[in-house]
Amino acid sequence: MDDGKLTFDHIHLLAKDPHATAKWYEDVLGGTIRGSYETRNAPQINVHVGGMTLLIRGQREGEEPAEPTPMRDYADYSSHNEWGTDHFGYTYRGDLKAYCESLRGKGAEFAVEPWEFNPGNLICYLAAPDGVSIEIVEGK
Repeated sequence: MDDGKLTFDHIHLLAKDPHATAKWYEDVLGGTIRGSYETRNAPQINVHVGGMTLLIRGQREGEEPAEPTPMRDYADYSSHNEWGTDHFGYTYRGDLKAYCESLRGKGAEFAVEPWEFNPGNLICYLAAPDGVSIEIVEGK
């Protein structure tokens, strides 16, 4: 039952270099850094991107995060089969191929190049810092 009491708040990312990661979201996707502070002895940066907040946190003392395994070939999805968050996504209202070229001009790399997922439905996966995969769907 959706009674409107539950609303989306944020996506929490763990980053090796949270300041560089926040800058990437700012430079590549046009995000806005809305806060930078320390929480429980680790840097945390809030970045607003495409209507959602990304909380980007650095390593805490005693933590030893495992190396990420980003998506690399969506056509062979079995190559990226892990529990937990697989990716998060955005809709781009416009020419997705042209948008991808503009992102590439900003230094972005793609885990999966733009391709037709279903007839008339173009998608791609952006390779973000720290092994994060971001799906971008062309909106009509």
